[in-house]
Amino acid sequence: MAGKNNTINYVEFNVSDIEASKAFYGTVFGWQFKDYGPQYCEFSDGNMTGGFTTTAPVKAEGGALVILYADNLEPTLEAVKKAGGTIVEYIFEFPGGRRFHFKDLDGYELAVWTQN
Repeated sequence: MAGKNNTINYVEFNVSDIEASKAFYGTVFGWQFKDYGPQYCEFSDGNMTGGFTTTAPVKAEGGALVILYADNLEPTLEAVKKAGGTIVEYIFEFPGGRRFHFKDLDGYELAVWTQN
């Protein structure tokens, strides 16, 4: 199967402060942003796009786990902490690689993994 059919195309986060979310994800992961008014911002990681919105309440608990990739986990973990994120599971090994989990400024839990 090739192309966009049946692939994740967009991820959207309800956030409390768009500018703070942009600063966090821009600082840690280098994401780029495009504003669509005061209540919506699109982000791009260079591979996939998504959005930050303030149009609904933050619901950080109980959703799918978004997992990001990094070539080197240690500097990414430190960048998460420096930008105000909270490490909820430090680096651990699993079959196929290593990863850690963190919560962003609104309490969303995400993970970062690497093959190394």
